[in-house]
Amino acid sequence: MIIATAGHVDHGKTLLIKSLTGVDTDRLPEEKKRNLTIDLGFAFLPVDDADTIGFIDVPGHEKFIRNMLCGVAGIDFVLFIVAADDGPMPQTREHLAILDLLDVSQGAVALTKVDRVEETRAVEISEEIDELFSGSSLAGIPVFPVSPITGDGINELKQHLIQVAVGTPPRSSEGNFRLAIDRSFNVPGSGLIVTGTVFSGKLETGDSARVMGAKMDVRVRSIHAQNTKVNFGQAGQRCALNLAGAGLQKDQVRRGDWVIAGRLPPPTRKIDIRLRVAQTESRALAHWTPVHVHLGASETLGRVAILKGGEIDPGGDGLAQLVLDNPIGAINGDRLILRDQSGQRTIGGGKVIDINPPARGRSKPERITFLKAMEQTDDGTALAAVLDASPNGLLLDQFATTRNLTPEDMEILVDLIPMKSIETENGTLGFSPAHWKKIRGTALEGLAAWHKKFPDTVGPAENRIFEITGIRLPLHAAIGICADLAREGVIVKEGMGVRLPSHRPSLQGADATNWKKIKPLLVEGGLRPPVVVDIAKSIGNEPHKVESLLVRAGRQGLVVRIAKNRFYPPETLRRLAEIAETVAAETADGMITAANFRDASEIGRNLAVEVLEFFDKVKFTRRINDGHEILRAATDAFGGE
Repeated sequence: MIIATAGHVDHGKTLLIKSLTGVDTDRLPEEKKRNLTIDLGFAFLPVDDADTIGFIDVPGHEKFIRNMLCGVAGIDFVLFIVAADDGPMPQTREHLAILDLLDVSQGAVALTKVDRVEETRAVEISEEIDELFSGSSLAGIPVFPVSPITGDGINELKQHLIQVAVGTPPRSSEGNFRLAIDRSFNVPGSGLIVTGTVFSGKLETGDSARVMGAKMDVRVRSIHAQNTKVNFGQAGQRCALNLAGAGLQKDQVRRGDWVIAGRLPPPTRKIDIRLRVAQTESRALAHWTPVHVHLGASETLGRVAILKGGEIDPGGDGLAQLVLDNPIGAINGDRLILRDQSGQRTIGGGKVIDINPPARGRSKPERITFLKAMEQTDDGTALAAVLDASPNGLLLDQFATTRNLTPEDMEILVDLIPMKSIETENGTLGFSPAHWKKIRGTALEGLAAWHKKFPDTVGPAENRIFEITGIRLPLHAAIGICADLAREGVIVKEGMGVRLPSHRPSLQGADATNWKKIKPLLVEGGLRPPVVVDIAKSIGNEPHKVESLLVRAGRQGLVVRIAKNRFYPPETLRRLAEIAETVAAETADGMITAANFRDASEIGRNLAVEVLEFFDKVKFTRRINDGHEILRAATDAFGGE
């Protein structure tokens, strides 16, 4: 269990932790000199052979509130310190507001310095504390009168904390590993050490991990959890990780970064949240208010876009989007705190809903419906609701990473929730049964309308089917849907177009006569069919007339134009695509280059480059540096069995 302190400056937080654990958490020379906690301090209290309580001692001075916010992120329990002589003070109230906004519900109050006051004063302050905490997430927590000076009440408080720790079930280690870094330092002979609170998942010695912000892959050399060397660390623990990596330096790893493992989303600059404005605010929070955002151990500036109504009243809540100056790591369910532009006042808190907002339309009704669906706590309930709110499909990988679901967890959900899954360039796209029925019907209606309007052409490219009926689908989605419908047999891939099985256009008159002359030349040319000029010479016709005929033949799916002067029969182009698949399968990195494709196809470098550029254009491959990555099967891209 992780316990953080909270409370006003000079109310005795550090001295109390020393009385409970024997550890002085003020480690900085400046803290010793000023007798004032400036940064986070750490101590541990063994409970039994298996459990240890980790303490995070936070500063109480208002100037160091940003450090306090870093310390209370991801905790299980708060030990609130209030001095009996002073009673609740300004930072008592602000710390309480912060913990309430973070929805911390487990805690206890240590009423310190009772040796300095009469018993009636201690009782009076206890009642004041009860009243102050009522209405917050910490309402009703017990109050323990203590004096670190005389030792009164210390054992009772310690036993209570131990009892709570023993009775608190370990936090689930499901999900991918996330540790919020709050310290990094070098140890001679060991190297870089990072410490922080583990928000989710489990990590073992020897595992690979990644420092998110620094974009560095690392290996975990050793782990200390709750101040003990262990083989693994997991959610709900304070961990120190000894990291190793090529070129890894201390100045590359800072407070606010994350150590992660598994599939997690990259840092983002736009986050949709459920925002609650602090009850203590004197006026409503307006749209586009500049704020400081604190999440985990990170802090950045940004602005608040209110998604409905233009403002949120004190004590009220609403949907909002944070537009950040710098990207931060976040997932669905993370808690955050907002402070004013100067960083002097806490104005609200929030819970992350989505980290993949669209570029436009953040406040459209359909987007609001999506966010309310994504707010569901249960992953299965959320997935079903989000599918219902996504008429154009849901990228399942994006849903999984946003909610920190492992591939195994997501596979279980997909098996449980009724849906149609479509493979696309960007990942698996999920549709609710109702939305899939509509999309499928729309595709067939769109094709029928196209054939009626353009009876002499084979059919449109995949994305055009949906445009005809007014549905704007991303290209990757349209391609994936059409590939699935082609496998089902309700549409046919013909060249670079698609058609209904019953639609068979053909060339007429002189075009048909000339095509009978041209087709054998293209077939005999094999993987290197003749260019337009050579075809024209062979049949005794003018190049521009041959080109026009080939364009018309292309509309009927008889040829595919890959460059200005080069046309391929679809089956030949498919053979080249299959060669590309073989090349990719035989290379270690799965990449196709102009050189290895040229060698495998024996068509020469210039034509190999032309063909690969065309493959990129039609989304059969994707260019990555000097290579090309296969995106879909050759038969999906160019038809055939």
